[in-house]
Amino acid sequence: MSNVVVYGAGGTAGSRIVSEAAGRGHRVTAAVRRPEAVTWLPAGVHVVTGDATSAQSVRALAPEADVIVVAIGGGDRALWRDAAENLITVLRDMPNPPRAVHVGGGATLLTAKGTPFLEEPDFPDEYRDAALGQADALALYRSSADGVTWTYLSPPPLEFHPGERTGRYRTGTEHPVVDDQGRSVLTYEDLAVAVVDEIEDPRFENMRFTAAY
Repeated sequence: MSNVVVYGAGGTAGSRIVSEAAGRGHRVTAAVRRPEAVTWLPAGVHVVTGDATSAQSVRALAPEADVIVVAIGGGDRALWRDAAENLITVLRDMPNPPRAVHVGGGATLLTAKGTPFLEEPDFPDEYRDAALGQADALALYRSSADGVTWTYLSPPPLEFHPGERTGRYRTGTEHPVVDDQGRSVLTYEDLAVAVVDEIEDPRFENMRFTAAY
């Protein structure tokens, strides 16, 4: 059993990660900006006010955590970068820091040409700032010094949506995992499975990985 703190626990990804972790018997702290608005999380989950971009918030929750999951969302480029930078800075100063698991975006995965999806000419403008922020966060983790153990999880770049929990998926690292039809598909529910599997059995420490069917 691990002590798991989830930032962004009220969101589409974060709430499913909380439910998956709690359902497997982990002690879960759900860190959200407005605890009074989060009423659907499982019984036994400790809900607190939290902000992944706040050093004070991370310092308050990190000492009791084995793993901190960042599953925040938003279109502001600075949000993603600031959360990663804050987490790295705080954890680096701790004697026994928890591991960081950051749920990022699929647009940072590489196409067959070896370039990120976010650099494709037809990449939607409305998602560009968020994708650039996710790329910033990944770069920060990759350049972080010793003393911080992290994992960055990218979902599929296109077909990623709520749906069924199957409990199965395949993993890759830099390129999307595709099926026989060339599609890369995953539900939020199975993303949560992949996150908690990685918490329980780390295979991608100080790496980015991706998952799909």
